[in-house]
Amino acid sequence: MGNMYDNGEYLKNNSTWHEEDSAWKAKNILGIINRNNIDYETICEVGCGAGEILIQLDTLLGSDKNYYGYEVSPDAFNICKNKSKKNIQFLYKNILEEEVNYDLVLAIDVFEHVEDYLGFLKKVKTKGEHKIFHIPLDLSVQTVLRSFPLLRAREKLGHLHYFSKETAIATLESSGYEIIDSCYTKGTIELPNRDWKKKFAAIPRNLMYKINADFAVRLLGGFSLLVLAK
Repeated sequence: MGNMYDNGEYLKNNSTWHEEDSAWKAKNILGIINRNNIDYETICEVGCGAGEILIQLDTLLGSDKNYYGYEVSPDAFNICKNKSKKNIQFLYKNILEEEVNYDLVLAIDVFEHVEDYLGFLKKVKTKGEHKIFHIPLDLSVQTVLRSFPLLRAREKLGHLHYFSKETAIATLESSGYEIIDSCYTKGTIELPNRDWKKKFAAIPRNLMYKINADFAVRLLGGFSLLVLAK
């Protein structure tokens, strides 16, 4: 990942490291796990950030599972390290350099930040049997026409690569993954604590999504893709 994750720039722009979104993300992750009857004993998260997704999953699923969060940013690790408990470990390590294998691997809003994202995905594939990816769908008609949202995602969030549903799936498949299931997540509609502009923009998104989900995603944006793969 780029230097902004090491020099405090990302933390300055995102002081909570998106911790407030974790319960919503965990709920969506649990949904795709249950829908596909995935059974696991060990779960790891690559680029776990504030670590709150694993905390939320432990709350939802109980404490009979073992969780491992890997983080390479010192700023993020300073947030998550104090959340460790008996069955949850946070590690200041690069999982790509570790000889490990887990039942389930999470990469939630991660590979769009990675310069060599194809190399990253190929290495992550060896770290577990099942993988769950959450991928922001930054490419839409309105973001391309306006351009500002893409530049803002690059400057404030560190997004180096921009995806549509089709290019996200193609990226995973070209990296050797077998897609088991996928679905949209509706962050701009469902996440709490949004300002009035985002709440206002959520109205047409929600209406159009109910009529034609694919068209709403392509036209208006503001959605992400959750993918279960092997």
